[in-house]
Amino acid sequence: MASIDIRDIHKSYGKIEVLHGVDLAIKDGEFIVLVGPSGCGKSTLLRMIAGLEEVTGGDILIAGNRINDLAPKDRDIAMVFQSYALYPHMSVAQNMSYSLRLRKTPREKVASAVSAAASKLGLDPFLERRPKALSGGQRQRVAMGRAIVRQPKAFLFDEPLSNLDARLREQMRAEIKKLHGELGATSIYVTHDQIEAMTLADRIVAMHGGVVQQVGSPLDLYDRPANLFVAGFIGSPGMNFIEARYQPGEGSPAARLADGTLVALPHAYALEPDTPVTLGIRPEHVVIGGEGREAAVELIEPTGFGTILHLALHGLPFKVFTTDRKVLNAGNAAAVSFPPQHLHLFDREGARVAAL
Repeated sequence: MASIDIRDIHKSYGKIEVLHGVDLAIKDGEFIVLVGPSGCGKSTLLRMIAGLEEVTGGDILIAGNRINDLAPKDRDIAMVFQSYALYPHMSVAQNMSYSLRLRKTPREKVASAVSAAASKLGLDPFLERRPKALSGGQRQRVAMGRAIVRQPKAFLFDEPLSNLDARLREQMRAEIKKLHGELGATSIYVTHDQIEAMTLADRIVAMHGGVVQQVGSPLDLYDRPANLFVAGFIGSPGMNFIEARYQPGEGSPAARLADGTLVALPHAYALEPDTPVTLGIRPEHVVIGGEGREAAVELIEPTGFGTILHLALHGLPFKVFTTDRKVLNAGNAAAVSFPPQHLHLFDREGARVAAL
């Protein structure tokens, strides 16, 4: 396995620039997840690492060696695609061993590598089957097995679970995480699903508009989002945002909402009085009932474990997630309050405001 260094990477298609100076250092054995909406550049970056896209500017290094000009087959990486890309006329064992046979690897080593990978992935009973006789989850495991037998320096995953149903995605997430723990392989995983990112990653790289917005552990991005994009993208349901103005007060800082009411803040900030800010709070941190602000109930979504309330607060959409089933009978209005310790503050450019 090996480290991967991405240094000031740019990618353009003609006059259209899709990656704007990406820098990222990936440690040996680390599991990195690139996450963001469609078109943010995450798959393009992965394909550049794999050698399937040319680098417009910057350098990519694997184990300290610059690989910009190496052919994909010479980069010693293995890629798992969304579409499985299995040979339909070959058995599972033949699909998994194909790359080794191309290299004229001795039969004994091929058999040993396939047997070891099949055992890890629970594919032993299916080695003689062809892909058409497998379920979607089994086919994806074959695609991963084909990558594992190569023992590459790094594994690249390009949205490998997006073709599976919800239950299979959940199962495969657990299998991929367990497999990474066993192999200790350097891995880069691309997804637009923030649940996959949160559950799989050692570190998440949140991307938007071809720019890295924040890099950190899953809980770093959840607890301390760097900007409005990360705050809204990480978490399900996404964070609520309310426009306000900062009021320093006499030792009790607050945010003044559009209707003039004050929301107590947990800290003082280096902001001038009446500075426009955006107040953020996650749906699961909102408190229902008590002396809170009244909001109109527009929709109630029971999920089993909890309930999502869709409200209108000051005429704007506002969501609450709660495990209290009493809200199922909330009626036309609900009172909401914001615990100060769970509030986030962002400036007019959308960047997180650091507390004093």
